[in-house]
Amino acid sequence: MSTKENPLSTTPHDDHDSPQPSPRHALTVLGAGVMGVGITVLALGHGLPVHLVDVDRERLDRAADLIDGELRLAELMGALPAGTPLGTLVTGTSAKAVAGATAVVEAVTENAEVKAAVLAEVSGLVRPGTLLITNTSSIPVDELAGALERPEELVGTHFMNPPYLIGTAEVVRGARTGEPAMAAVAELLTALRRRAVVVRDAPGFVTSRVLHPMINDAARVVQEGTATAADVDALMQGCLGHPTGPLRTADLIGIDNLVDSLTVLHERTGDDGCRPAELLLQLVREGRLGRKSGRGFYDYA
Repeated sequence: MSTKENPLSTTPHDDHDSPQPSPRHALTVLGAGVMGVGITVLALGHGLPVHLVDVDRERLDRAADLIDGELRLAELMGALPAGTPLGTLVTGTSAKAVAGATAVVEAVTENAEVKAAVLAEVSGLVRPGTLLITNTSSIPVDELAGALERPEELVGTHFMNPPYLIGTAEVVRGARTGEPAMAAVAELLTALRRRAVVVRDAPGFVTSRVLHPMINDAARVVQEGTATAADVDALMQGCLGHPTGPLRTADLIGIDNLVDSLTVLHERTGDDGCRPAELLLQLVREGRLGRKSGRGFYDYA
């Protein structure tokens, strides 16, 4: 991948070299999917250097183009601090990039085994005291912390999509999360101009435990033929003040990600209301994953 000019400089990284960290903040983001891209845009837009890691080089190349476009959009929308030079993006396929980070954000697929394996590897590579963040939307933080060499370094920070437009982040303190990690995540979120709301550890925490079953119920209403997706969203917006409607929100989250989160909630809470609706499963089977695939409950083509 070639180096790009402003507004985004992106450089491929030789996995045998060490990244050049900022004196205060240097992020490594693991996973170049929807959330990894969004978190990277947020950080770059606030002047922080980011090393974006994914095992798929083609996905990394696509992500660099997406990041470029989303940075431009964020600037046009006034979502980035004026006068702050953009951070530098480096991409690579090796987790060894975390060695130079002051904080690592894990944003891989919402699968407990995959996340635990990634975090376990990272825990063995970073300097002691490095802040480790999992961006899980539903898996208890302490469940993942069990895979780490130093579980006290792990914090849950649930960024909403798109992170550069949503000014609040849900911060989850696990049972073993230490005070230094909590102080470090507070400092980082301050640098990103995000308001942190700290909650206790539990499946789905607050946002996913409330929002995802509601989306599931909305999907069931459509599945049962009571109303169309557009009508459900119109009623939720017009009558109950939901800003986008639950099913447009599902498309933004990614319907596959939503199904994964609901599955975690169902398994860990036993709440049958969290069992993914058949319509959601059908959309995933058809590849209708929402905005990222061009079609979900709505057509974005």
